[in-house]
Amino acid sequence: MIKKLALSWILIGSLLLAQKVTQIKFEGLVHLSPSVAMEIADIRVGDQMDPAKIDESIKKFFEQGYFKDVWVDKKGGVLIYHFKEKVSIANIQVKGYGSGNDGEELLKSIGLKKGDLYDEARIKRAKKTLIARLESKGNYDSVVEVTTTPVGEGAVSVVFDVNKGEKIKIKKINFIGASALGQSDLETDLANQEEDFLGWLPFMNSGDVKVDQLEYDAYRVKDTYMKHGYLDAEVSKPLMRVDYSSYTAEIDYQIKEGAQYRVGDVSINQHIKGLDTKELTSELSLRKGHIFNITRMRKDMNMLQEAAGNLGYAYAKVAPQMNKNAAEKTINLQYVIQSGMKVTVNDVLISGNDSTKDRVIRRYIYLAPGDTFNATDLKDSKNALGRTGFFEKVDIQSQRISEDKINLLVKVKETATGTISLGGGYGSYKGLMLNASVSDKNIFGSGINASVGFDISKISTNYNLSFTNPRVWDSLYSLGFSLYKKEYEYVDYTQDQLGGSLSVGREFLRHFYASVGVGYVDNESTINNDANSTLFESYLYNDQYKKTSLFASLKFDNTDDYYTPREGMIAAVNLEYAILNGDLNATELAVYPNGYGDFIKTSGKLGVYYGLNDWIDYDLILRFKARATVISTGDDEKLPTGEKLFMGGIGSVRGYDPYSLSPLDSDGDRIGGKQRFSTSVEASIPLSEAAKMRLTFFYDYGMIGEDSFNEIKRSSTGAVIEWQSGFGPINLVFAQALDDEAGDRTSSFEFSMGTKF
Repeated sequence: MIKKLALSWILIGSLLLAQKVTQIKFEGLVHLSPSVAMEIADIRVGDQMDPAKIDESIKKFFEQGYFKDVWVDKKGGVLIYHFKEKVSIANIQVKGYGSGNDGEELLKSIGLKKGDLYDEARIKRAKKTLIARLESKGNYDSVVEVTTTPVGEGAVSVVFDVNKGEKIKIKKINFIGASALGQSDLETDLANQEEDFLGWLPFMNSGDVKVDQLEYDAYRVKDTYMKHGYLDAEVSKPLMRVDYSSYTAEIDYQIKEGAQYRVGDVSINQHIKGLDTKELTSELSLRKGHIFNITRMRKDMNMLQEAAGNLGYAYAKVAPQMNKNAAEKTINLQYVIQSGMKVTVNDVLISGNDSTKDRVIRRYIYLAPGDTFNATDLKDSKNALGRTGFFEKVDIQSQRISEDKINLLVKVKETATGTISLGGGYGSYKGLMLNASVSDKNIFGSGINASVGFDISKISTNYNLSFTNPRVWDSLYSLGFSLYKKEYEYVDYTQDQLGGSLSVGREFLRHFYASVGVGYVDNESTINNDANSTLFESYLYNDQYKKTSLFASLKFDNTDDYYTPREGMIAAVNLEYAILNGDLNATELAVYPNGYGDFIKTSGKLGVYYGLNDWIDYDLILRFKARATVISTGDDEKLPTGEKLFMGGIGSVRGYDPYSLSPLDSDGDRIGGKQRFSTSVEASIPLSEAAKMRLTFFYDYGMIGEDSFNEIKRSSTGAVIEWQSGFGPINLVFAQALDDEAGDRTSSFEFSMGTKF
């Protein structure tokens, strides 16, 4: 029987081989054209009928992923391929996973989206991914059900229905065998930690288990020991014991600490011309006698790599050679710098700038085609682009195109820089407000800052027009002018001004900016309650004068972002020499016999920013800000109240009404000061990355006086919600005055738009 069957297959195969293909047809194709199908089949009219080749063509069609079934009919010399294609996904929805489109975005990341062909294997992988992601967030016993609903003939609607299950809370973490380091030290860097008090707050630890991070937590504990010199420490993989009746867990680590090592000899082995080994050694933070700290060692490696990079060695590598002496409990370090070839920049390729012109971006890139690579220049270029405020995100990568040439890939994501607004609002101090403005700090993508608008409220009327070109004809020079009409009602008087200014500036030494300018102001100030005003109030607040000013300023700024800097410093000194012209009446001349005089105003500010993300893997930003102003006048000369200094509100000491803190006269009237100082300490954490909102806690302290800084001292504390909205930066301030006195005007809430420093 077998011999007969074999003989029949041989005869059939022989007949097929003897027959030629006269025509090829494709039935049921949708996603492939007949010409493409012909190429995949790799069978042509005139070829011999070959069963093996036909089988191979069917396999190739299945590999395309479009078909549920493929079969072939033969009618004489005609081959007819029949296809049953998979249905497509007309709509995809994830219910119960998270807010917004979290689930859909997750499915897109694994390649499952609307328009794809329905495939059971991919659906199963998607279910598995959803459950794994839920478990990584601490959700156990999660269930994902998938339902499909036909949509027409060739499509289906797919719904993933997610039941998140229960979250597992970490009840206890046990570091068994640990004695040299305490629980708080070992737990600091872990992704899985015990729940903090008030753990529901965004900056506290919720205690939820993150399963996907458990295996890495053992390495984090080991790293903590390495930061404290315990090079021989052994840390087991974590053992998690879950109590499903209460959905709590205990995690155990078995630890052998070993001995603590100190640093012995430290040396650098390098042969790069231009690098001074002795100077580099002096800059190392990990030195002989110190307890070994792997974080400091990594910092030193980065410093050495950057030093080599500054000489053109873009791909220099630093390898630490560690020689332990167990008897003396020391470790000798030698950093070996392997330079590779010196690299030059072949081209600078810019992408992502839909409106900002290429030439504007190139202004802030300190590397050009033909330049030798420099690591510091690369970092400074990224920071300079961030400081413009034109971009939400900046990334500069190097693309190696040969042994000694690279391209710089500058990728930017633009942010809204212009606003057209017509609206109003209500402020704690200004009351009902109406405003309209058109402004853009990157008008037509040119880098030019221009604005025009008005702002009207219960206490103020402000019209303004300004124009600043930070790089005239792409040079290092800037040009700016402004015109304004301002009427502002302070606590005791109303200031009415018409003025303008013209300034010219220049950037030098990369981070320094200097400018000079002139200004003119026509001031008309009147007392608010003239009927009940005293004689002193009349000559104190009723100022009509003209002021001509000469300005000079020097500024240093190496921060990495315009709105939310995470590193760097801003420091500035401003000088104003003002000449006043105006007439005083007889009463005023009796007090100020020399009339209006000239004055010099000197002001300075400092802002230091430090992000801790690299240290604690959390976007905590620490800020320190300080401001000081001193006004110098001649003897027996009147300084108008509108030119004097007041304190309170955003920009000085929050928690007090704006401009409400001032020296007082014998009648309790605010007369303004000539010396003012304020400082702020802030800690900022992310509140919502999607909405670009942060929560900042602050402590403010300020002083103001007529003859000295410390005549009046006030402080406050509170929190600010910082929001980078589509209308510009908005700050919502909730403050509490700490040491207010009788007569002080306090404020628990205020807000601002457009404040940076």
